[in-house]
Amino acid sequence: QVQLVESGGGLVQPGGSLKLSCAASVTFFSIDTMGWYRQAPGKERELVADSARYGRTDYADSVKGRFTISRDNAKNTVYLEMNSLKPEDTAVYYCKATTRYRTYWGQGTQVTVSS
Repeated sequence: QVQLVESGGGLVQPGGSLKLSCAASVTFFSIDTMGWYRQAPGKERELVADSARYGRTDYADSVKGRFTISRDNAKNTVYLEMNSLKPEDTAVYYCKATTRYRTYWGQGTQVTVSS
């Protein structure tokens, strides 16, 4: 059982910053990767950033250099620091956690970048 709860979304002006967090409640499983995906209206869900347990990270080209993913393994928490936000970043952001056997998704948190 893995439950993911995202927080930190909201409304921000272009050029602003937000920090998302995702806390995982896990029982009897070890989380391998944690990451962030987003889905904008009319679009498919896409990778934003992910982080392997031992530090390897990956970013979408559209956010590279602006977003930073970090992880606290002891707390089973992953963060997404978002800087220089653009209207195109507007989406529902979902936390994702992967164990050896399954992938788990959070409920999502809305990020709106308005101009």
